[in-house]
Amino acid sequence: MDELIRMTACAARDALRRGEVAPADLLDAAEARIAETDGAINALPTLCFDRARAAAKTLKPVAEAPPGYLHGLPVAIKDLTDVAGVRTTYGSPLFADHVPAESDPVVERLEAMGALVVAKSNTPEFGAGSNTFNEVFGVTGNPWKTDHTCGGSSGGAASALAAGQVWLAHGSDLGGSLRIPASFCGVVGLRPSVGRVPMGRRGHLWNSLAVEGPMARTVADTALFLDAMVAPVPGAPPLADPHLRPPPPQPFLEAALDPAPPARAGFSPDLGIAEVDPEVVAICRAAADRLAAMGTDVDAACPDLSGAEDSFVALRGQFRVTAFAALQAEQIATMKPEIQVEMQRGLDQTPLGLGHALRARDELYRSCSRFFADHDLLLCPVVVAPPFPHARRYLPYRGRDGYEDYVAWLVMTFAITLTGCPALSLPVGFTAAGLPVGLQMMAPVGGEARLLQAAAALEAELGLAGMVPIDPRG
Repeated sequence: MDELIRMTACAARDALRRGEVAPADLLDAAEARIAETDGAINALPTLCFDRARAAAKTLKPVAEAPPGYLHGLPVAIKDLTDVAGVRTTYGSPLFADHVPAESDPVVERLEAMGALVVAKSNTPEFGAGSNTFNEVFGVTGNPWKTDHTCGGSSGGAASALAAGQVWLAHGSDLGGSLRIPASFCGVVGLRPSVGRVPMGRRGHLWNSLAVEGPMARTVADTALFLDAMVAPVPGAPPLADPHLRPPPPQPFLEAALDPAPPARAGFSPDLGIAEVDPEVVAICRAAADRLAAMGTDVDAACPDLSGAEDSFVALRGQFRVTAFAALQAEQIATMKPEIQVEMQRGLDQTPLGLGHALRARDELYRSCSRFFADHDLLLCPVVVAPPFPHARRYLPYRGRDGYEDYVAWLVMTFAITLTGCPALSLPVGFTAAGLPVGLQMMAPVGGEARLLQAAAALEAELGLAGMVPIDPRG
């Protein structure tokens, strides 16, 4: 069992394809590992192994598998995303007993690509706040130090990967929800370009802040999972996604398996908009220096992101109003206070204020376009600080205007969200206290292949990919 758990997703997928292991073997290994470790971290509170075993019996050998086909590899799905017949709570008491009749399109696509859904990963209520706790399932711990936060909102996904409970974990990202937990748990999380992973038939179709994406223990595994997410499903209903991007001509896994450092990259310790813990900066700068030693021209250039904070706060408020417009006031009043504050901001802001936020976002994109005219990547820390005790609801942090806000400490990731560019968190080191630190690597819109190629090169140079999975540590 231990040997199976420690396999990379690519190795496990290849063993399944060759018939050296059966899906049932991996299901047994995952179930045993979850039973062994989840009491310490609470990453996967809802299990559906009976459903997965039934699905495994219907899998048939695929002679010519498309890119990303998983051949019966177990995966976890974030509890913001519907899985037919499986309890899906969105982390909210309002939906504590909700069991959807149909799956989200990304789940349908993954299952058509041979994935076996074994669990729902824990998330904060409606994904709000990058500390994974809710009133339905409680708090999720970080396997590196179980009384510390795993981040969020895809916190259960990252914690499960680091503890070896699954090989691949689905997540979503609005303000940093794939990148922050990946950084805090020492795994890889990729926020794709808007439209890369289709949003499907439901939800806020014109939303361009939130995306779904892959998380895994290695860059190649992340690329494999991204290929599965973007694959078209024969016979499926057409996807109503106005931002939809076609699948790439070359599978993302091929790019990750052909690692190469970028020709030129900019490194910023703070994006010009934040105060970042000096230890985090030193670890990320050392990783950038390793890229420079590999031949990359690394300079101190950075796009002008100075309007990001005010723009994001306004647009996130609008996002909340849109998401909860169908709910009653008394239902909203039961949500966590941070959501209510955001909702009220959205209701209170003026058309002029929203217009300023949208124009500021336009300028952010233009600035990034100018930056990427002569740079391949932007490098910076993922988070302003290392993981903190999960008893804190959020990290007290003052934004540029001096006010304390529960999303202000996410500034290093939400600034990049606004650009629409793909960004990846790569494990690059540990603090003196033994907690993981991730380097954020950003490419131009549509540049996932080049991003994965560069991340794979730095991953090989640093040699940290074998650090997970670990047994949870008190």
